[in-house]
Amino acid sequence: METMLTALAPRLEALLGADRVITDPVRLRTYECDGLTNHRSTPGVVVLPDTAEQIAAIVRECAAAGIPYVARGSGTGLSGGALPRADGVLIVTSRMNRILEIDVPGQRAVVEPGVINLDVTRAVRPYGYYFAPDPSSQQICSVGGNVAENSGGAHCLKYGFTAHHVLACEVVTPDGELVELTADGPGYDLLGVFVGAEGTLGITTKITVRLTRVPETVQTLLAAFGSIEAGGAAVSAIIGAGVLPAAIEMMDALAIEAAEAAVRCEYPPGAGAVLIVELDGPEAEVAAQFAEVERLCRDAGAFEIRIADDDVQRALIWKGRKSAFAAVGRISPAYLVQDGVIPRTVLPDVLARIDALSAESGVRVANVFHAGDGNLHPLVLFDDAEPGAEARAEEVSGAILDLCIEHGGSITGEHGVGVDKARYMPRMFTDADLDTMQMVRCGFDPAGLCNPGKVFPTPRLCGEVPGKRKGPHPYEGKADIF
Repeated sequence: METMLTALAPRLEALLGADRVITDPVRLRTYECDGLTNHRSTPGVVVLPDTAEQIAAIVRECAAAGIPYVARGSGTGLSGGALPRADGVLIVTSRMNRILEIDVPGQRAVVEPGVINLDVTRAVRPYGYYFAPDPSSQQICSVGGNVAENSGGAHCLKYGFTAHHVLACEVVTPDGELVELTADGPGYDLLGVFVGAEGTLGITTKITVRLTRVPETVQTLLAAFGSIEAGGAAVSAIIGAGVLPAAIEMMDALAIEAAEAAVRCEYPPGAGAVLIVELDGPEAEVAAQFAEVERLCRDAGAFEIRIADDDVQRALIWKGRKSAFAAVGRISPAYLVQDGVIPRTVLPDVLARIDALSAESGVRVANVFHAGDGNLHPLVLFDDAEPGAEARAEEVSGAILDLCIEHGGSITGEHGVGVDKARYMPRMFTDADLDTMQMVRCGFDPAGLCNPGKVFPTPRLCGEVPGKRKGPHPYEGKADIF
């Protein structure tokens, strides 16, 4: 395979120019992982295309040579979804960062995959619109990556995920053909299949996104509670009252400690948990619902409530939450981030079980999550210099996912499966389920070259008969290729 890559590099240079093809071992290390740094693999070759036609030509070259390839945006993913292949090509789309069209009457924009999420909002805000999906990494994550992972964000409770805001994608298929997938055509919803497929079905090169009108008014409060269970009870009460906030976010004491150390967000001292609730919409409706939310938080035991009077105070309230993942580095040398989902009704019970797991194992867990839709982001802390610490953290992390499944939830809400959660897929799905999913993948990518080794615990070869394998898989024991 190394010989094949060596032979491929000059052909890629002929397509892109020598300055857009990276083979130097030191420079390749830049791309060895995404935001989940405990999975690393140095790519064989990195290419930096500027156009869709160049990506299509690269894919055709890889297909002809039988060489696997992986697409990467900004590298902010948290599941190892853009983990490169040592025997393959990493296609980096960060140079494809143009906003191609803003259609205000049609409430849509057309962007390249390397466009930064927040830059879409900045470009359309003067017209009274914004791009609703808002991951915590929205200042640096790319729209192409959002499409691959079907990213959510703090406001997904009311506005949904990336899939709800994508109207069309231009895609390079695994045989190197450029095709258009749309949401409003007849037949199968192939766009719905593609968004959230984690780059295993093709590479998006152009995205038409839906724009959302800026609401008339926005109100934000921060409520401090003595315990995370009390905060969870407040969430259940708010949703149970029929209020649909734009966002309900929660942080526990350990996450607050990290945020204070990193950005000095000045949340109420002594809080076991803080709840951020944001309402938006018509002014009269927001005012009525906001009073109800404030009352419910006090009834649940909030000992302090802060209400933002302007955009500056609102930004200060959100500052700690938006920085939480990175801030944990201030209190722990390393951590694993999980992404399980549970029904809102069991939030207090599951949070108590996570606390018990942490106490029993001696492994600290910081909880930061989208409380409104039950999307947990427990940060499992460990010292990677301590022998066995990572293995203990992995055990706790897996036990948290088991809790989510046990309570009728899922192993991921928005970060994706990637390589990190692939081994947990059989805990949630049957063999028949997994075979059906893999047959869809094979329908798009018969050769299995497009981001292989992701999502499925044991990828089967296209053409294999579904069912339990009676002999070793051809890839078994070759962990380096995953």
